[in-house]
Amino acid sequence: MVNENKEIYNSTLESLKKQNEDLELYKNIVSNFYYSMVVVDKEGRIIILNKAYCNFLGVNEDEVIGKHCTEVIENTRMHIVAKTGKQEIGDVQHIKGNYMIADRIPIYKDGEIIGAVGTVIFKDVLDLNTYVSRISRMEKEFDLFKKELKKALGSDYTFQSIVGESESIRKVKDLSRKVAASKSNVLLLGESGTGKELFAHAIHNASSRVDYPLIKINCAAIPPDLLESELFGYEPGAFTGAKKGGKPGKFELADKSTIFLDEIGEMPLNMQAKLLRVIQEKEVERIGGITSKKIDVRIVAATNQNLEEMVKNKKFREDLYYRLNVISIKIPPLRERKEDIPVISRQLIKKLSKEMDHYVSAISTEAMNCLKLYSWPGNVRELQNVIERAFNIMDKEAMIMLEHLPYYITKNNKADTHVKEMSLKEILDNVEKEEIKKCLKRTKGNKMKTAKILGISRTSLYEKIEKYDIEV
Repeated sequence: MVNENKEIYNSTLESLKKQNEDLELYKNIVSNFYYSMVVVDKEGRIIILNKAYCNFLGVNEDEVIGKHCTEVIENTRMHIVAKTGKQEIGDVQHIKGNYMIADRIPIYKDGEIIGAVGTVIFKDVLDLNTYVSRISRMEKEFDLFKKELKKALGSDYTFQSIVGESESIRKVKDLSRKVAASKSNVLLLGESGTGKELFAHAIHNASSRVDYPLIKINCAAIPPDLLESELFGYEPGAFTGAKKGGKPGKFELADKSTIFLDEIGEMPLNMQAKLLRVIQEKEVERIGGITSKKIDVRIVAATNQNLEEMVKNKKFREDLYYRLNVISIKIPPLRERKEDIPVISRQLIKKLSKEMDHYVSAISTEAMNCLKLYSWPGNVRELQNVIERAFNIMDKEAMIMLEHLPYYITKNNKADTHVKEMSLKEILDNVEKEEIKKCLKRTKGNKMKTAKILGISRTSLYEKIEKYDIEV
């Protein structure tokens, strides 16, 4: 019995000792708290006034403990909060000639108010303004850093940068804007020079990942034996020639952002398998590493190849194709939207005039007709090269003329010359012939309907069909 009582006594003593240690720790924390702090009981009498508040008020802690808060703190409302239980956040309080920002919060125990705690976050409004100014300056510096980083990485293009007014390009831009808001992978399809990279930038910059730079890699431009280290990085000493501190891969750099895999059709099959694992597991492991890192990366891939055909021929993994082809966007070639050539040309002239310090106002009608007749196998990139070439061979002219274009484009001008040399009657006959052909096609060869639509007799229609040798 004695031993049992002794054990209870020792246990109680140990518990009290622990409570005293905890109490001293809490007191020490409050006493040395950076901000001014006061604690009052439910009557408004001061229980705790920490060093920061004592120093500011010019009082001694031992002298103020037990006093009513109104006797010690000017314009205080601590006793009111302790009575009403309504917290007050961000209240302006005038103390000793200073406007202070104070928080007052009631303290509850078992559902009843037992007091209140108050803190002074800023000793005066000037102190608050200093913090606000500092944060504002930091935000501006951060925004500037992001903008400069995006410029350095060439990621400053938006949908406004994609020039064109044709229906085909508008549809593609509308679809791209819609998918930009999602997290799904995107596959951009199109011939070389159609602007796949421009669309990748625009999609990224219209997404929620815009605060982070777009990470780009051209799968065709990197030798196969280096592609893995570029994509996934490596640890120190992973192979001969590895950097001392190792190197993060493009996927690590693209965490929380977007990675643009250009020329994805050129990726070797063994790398396709590793890429598939990264997409499935959402983690990446460096060469020579023993741990994996979780990543959140959106993939925008691009190719000018027929991936479906490559899948059939076992040159591209089917499972990877379906992982990448969640949303596919086909960018039309320039020859299918020739109505965009004038507006694209104007934009290029404006850009090159600034870059090359050579003012050019426009393109002559004859030169523009040639540009419209050409098939543009190199698409917009080829058009840019042709206009840049014109800038280089021009003297002081302010307009791009026919002679400033390469021969392989101007040789198609013969058709245009033939049209200009036709008589007015020939031109009108051609127009009449085309309208009759269109109307016959619309009525599926029904001559009675065609004659009625055109407002002529059926006999006149037969004569014109025979005159123009129209096949029905």
